[in-house]
Amino acid sequence: MNIIFFGTPEFAAHALTEIVGSAHKILAAVTAPDKSKGRGGRILPSAVKEAAENLGIPVLQPTYLKSEDFLSQLQSYHADIFVVVAFRMLPTAVFSMPPKGTFNLHASLLPQYRGAAPINYAILNGEKETGVTTFFINEKIDEGNILLQDTIEIKDSDNAGSLHDKLKILGASLIIKTLNAIENDELQSKPQAESKNALKLAKKIQKEDLLIDWNQSIQRIHNHIRAFSPYPASFTKFEIDGISKTIKILSSKIVNDEDAPNLDIQELKVIKKQLFVGCKDGILEILELQPENKKPMKEQDFINGLKAPELIKLSGY
Repeated sequence: MNIIFFGTPEFAAHALTEIVGSAHKILAAVTAPDKSKGRGGRILPSAVKEAAENLGIPVLQPTYLKSEDFLSQLQSYHADIFVVVAFRMLPTAVFSMPPKGTFNLHASLLPQYRGAAPINYAILNGEKETGVTTFFINEKIDEGNILLQDTIEIKDSDNAGSLHDKLKILGASLIIKTLNAIENDELQSKPQAESKNALKLAKKIQKEDLLIDWNQSIQRIHNHIRAFSPYPASFTKFEIDGISKTIKILSSKIVNDEDAPNLDIQELKVIKKQLFVGCKDGILEILELQPENKKPMKEQDFINGLKAPELIKLSGY
């Protein structure tokens, strides 16, 4: 089938590349306008734009998805179907255009974890499995009829970065399966099932969501760190040399009872080149962290840079 692809980040760029290697043809890729990034404010293209240009695929970067010029441009391709991965909400005039419809890839097992950050919230909530879903787009976000789903285990060693990389591979494969099934009229979409359990949503991550609450259970704190690592990263504040500094926590470990030092809740202590925090139901070791204006580092490197390791403490919480 002839496809127009919509997407922006690297997760979508991987899917775009995989579709190019399939029996289907991408006529054009629609992505976000170039944006300034980093301290230098350099104007950089999206991952999808870079991938599309490397593959010789025309790129469309509309500011307004309802503009007549953009709609006419889309119509001129006479695509069979639109495929969407990590893009903004499409207006009806766009998603209703192709004869075989428009479907989206979502990184969860819908209807659970509708929203912008399904990978993060699945880890945060301690889920043992997640997956990917293809579904036809309608007027409501992530609520259209389901086409196909595939599941994957969330391992204890996974963080948001590793799970993202696994799901982008699984998701690209599911897109191609979905395209093949639609082309051969082998697929009947079905409404999203009413969940027996309360729906868990995956709202857009705000800065306040990243702050570690040391009064929560140790498992919840550990999951919080995993859920936002390596980016945008959970954070807390340490008092170092009498100055309160924001520290990102990138990796942690729940310490086994026999190895755990005796610490009060929120007590921070360096013991034999290891950094421990007391929680209400256990001891957490901080394995990797990133102080303000510095690169990520292992706990040993952080400790080696302290003038007085015995004086550091959690600050402000």
